[in-house]
Amino acid sequence: MKKLVVFCFVTSICISLQAQKIYATKTGQVSFNASSPIEKIAGVNNQVDSKMVDKSGQIVFSILIKSFKFENQLMEDHFNENYLESTKFPKADFKGFITNIGTVDFTKDGKYPITVEGTLTIHGVSQKISSQGTLVMSKGKPAISGVFKIKIKEYGVTGLYIGDKIANEAEITIDCKYE
Repeated sequence: MKKLVVFCFVTSICISLQAQKIYATKTGQVSFNASSPIEKIAGVNNQVDSKMVDKSGQIVFSILIKSFKFENQLMEDHFNENYLESTKFPKADFKGFITNIGTVDFTKDGKYPITVEGTLTIHGVSQKISSQGTLVMSKGKPAISGVFKIKIKEYGVTGLYIGDKIANEAEITIDCKYE
């Protein structure tokens, strides 16, 4: 009898795990804009690794800092060496959940408003964040987009020009198409 109960328990876990689908991308895009009236400070990263689970709403992003590209090579060098210190802190990541995942119908094309909550880690500093976004289902594949702001100094990023040539807040834009 004990073996039957254990077998049923393990079987139910396996069935529930199989019912979940994990969507992934290694070509997501994250851009940031910390421009000020004095200077344009903007970078784009097209090598964002992200995974999303349809049933639980769990979502993760991993971003290699050195993959951000700028219009100006000197600005890219300063970003990596003086501000984000990408040798010391090579990655940024986000781990969280789409809190209203139950409102998304993964079997039906459509545009769904979502709320994402979790922990964003940049420059070795983790902060809780919450943001609104959109999940679009098209031909069985989801895409997520959203925009949120962070205060640069809250992530331990320091530098002479923050608040002057570099804005105090950076606007982060996410655009990921999953397979």
